[in-house]
Amino acid sequence: MEVKSYKDLVVWHKAMDMTYLAYRVTADLPGRRAIRLDLTDAEGRGFGPANIAEGHRRSSTKDYLRFLSIAAGSLAEVETLIELASRLYLIRSTHMEELAGLVEEVGKMLRALQQRVEARLPSP
Repeated sequence: MEVKSYKDLVVWHKAMDMTYLAYRVTADLPGRRAIRLDLTDAEGRGFGPANIAEGHRRSSTKDYLRFLSIAAGSLAEVETLIELASRLYLIRSTHMEELAGLVEEVGKMLRALQQRVEARLPSP
């Protein structure tokens, strides 16, 4: 299948699912506003779907790779904040498991996409 738009990328859809779930879970966090704000700030800065979309629209392969790298870094940040919220018992274990599964899946998909895009770069 030819990828004409970032919306054709399965990783973009999975990242959207993960972002949506993270927002829903963190919106209900009681009292621990700092954790909730950290999670929503990380999401709001464009983790995953926004960086994948922006990179896909860039004119160069190097720019695309840079935005995929930013998405991967933000994914690690979100994963860490979700783990912290879980350790503080702010996220139910069922939500934690679902989020952790999506984070892992998106991470694998991002790495695979990065490898495919890197293969397009000319050899030195």
